[in-house]
Amino acid sequence: MNQYTIFPFQFARLSQNDILMVNECGDFLFLPEDIFQLFVNHTLPETSEYFCKLKSHIFCADENIEIALQKTAARYRTRKSFLREFTSLHMMVITLRCNQHCEYCQVSCADRDAHKYDMSKETAIKVIDMIFQSPTQRPKIEFQGGEPTLNWDVVTASVLYAEKIALQQNKNVSFVICTNLTGITTSQLEFCKDHNIAISTSLDGERSIHDSCRKDKSGRGTYDAFMEKLETARKIVGEDMVGALMTTTAFSLNKLKDVVDEYVRLGMDGIFIRSLNPYGFAAEQSATLGYSMESFVEKYLEVLKYIIGLNARVFFPEQFATLLFSRILSPFATGFVDLQSPSGAGISGAIYDFDGSVFPADEARMLARMGDRHFCLGNAATSSYHDIFAGRKLKEMTSGACVETTFPCAFCVYQAFCGTDPVRNYLESGSEVRNMSHSPFCIKHKGILRGLFDILRKADDMTKDIIWSWITYNPSLVRRI
Repeated sequence: MNQYTIFPFQFARLSQNDILMVNECGDFLFLPEDIFQLFVNHTLPETSEYFCKLKSHIFCADENIEIALQKTAARYRTRKSFLREFTSLHMMVITLRCNQHCEYCQVSCADRDAHKYDMSKETAIKVIDMIFQSPTQRPKIEFQGGEPTLNWDVVTASVLYAEKIALQQNKNVSFVICTNLTGITTSQLEFCKDHNIAISTSLDGERSIHDSCRKDKSGRGTYDAFMEKLETARKIVGEDMVGALMTTTAFSLNKLKDVVDEYVRLGMDGIFIRSLNPYGFAAEQSATLGYSMESFVEKYLEVLKYIIGLNARVFFPEQFATLLFSRILSPFATGFVDLQSPSGAGISGAIYDFDGSVFPADEARMLARMGDRHFCLGNAATSSYHDIFAGRKLKEMTSGACVETTFPCAFCVYQAFCGTDPVRNYLESGSEVRNMSHSPFCIKHKGILRGLFDILRKADDMTKDIIWSWITYNPSLVRRI
């Protein structure tokens, strides 16, 4: 028996003869079954090519155990580096009012004339003062709604005040406004250009798909109005400053290739295939709009392969796969709040409701809109920064939101690349910590990660180049047809 030391790892059988191994710092290897058995039984020759791979990826060590442990610790620190940027994403709900009535609206937006749901300038100033107490040097402020352009005076006041405080504190603040675009004006777009405000909007696909859910107050589809304003926004703000997100519903689940084709036709810089969240109107309309998570995973992986094929001709990343591939193939944190351990809720991102109430995640605010304020951390007008971000509520939530200590996640081969969602857990089970087996969250991420590793296992040189071009956002890595 050979005298090498085996370090902790998780494993899974991807096929009859292929074992996926992942260690504590996220390094992975595929091993044939017979080699795997030799390795775990301490009978793999140390002169073997496989032993050299296992050693270099820190699955084992011979006499230099301390050096191997130091390498593991360094990689683990890098993977958890998002904790150093506490809290970098801050979302401000400028108003709950909206000029649309989308079937899947997660926050159950209010009518256009319901001004009681507007954030006041006074509240906005107090929120920004709290944001700049965060230790991050690069705060990002995202204006949300409702439709934030309906309370434009507070948007402009917030931007000007935040720029002033950023200059005083020598911080680099950035802005995003989430808007459906249909009511935005030329002067508002010019303000966005002058202050480098990125625009995040929503496009579900071509006209019939988009109009099936995204409607105005009278029930008419908004596709034509959206297209007109999209063209105007790109001309004024710049194409690279206008991005779109889609939401998958039962109307689009079997037409995802058509959605992708629409994004490519419009020259979008990629697409994020998003599943439906069970909040607000989406929960009320689940029988019409919903689908099983198994179905979503199947269709997602199907369209992902289609997108990879498209990239032989045009650079067009699928952004969720890009995030996961980056986590798999590099040790660096992605900053994606939804898949962090400990959970990114509160410690990577926070949201401030129109009345100043502070929540650890947008989903927690949506839950409050549904009548359950379980996750409210305090109020920017009456609570101190310490009370909210170092208070008992957030500490208790964070301490339980770690996949490394949660059953059965702690033993899952995909643990290093996954995260947990205490808000979703609470909504579905009544507890922030739950057995994730067979939960929609687990079904989705385990299914997609298994699919991504299968792609990596079978990848030819072109596919590898495409994946790395997404991770590095470098189109020139691929020689296109």
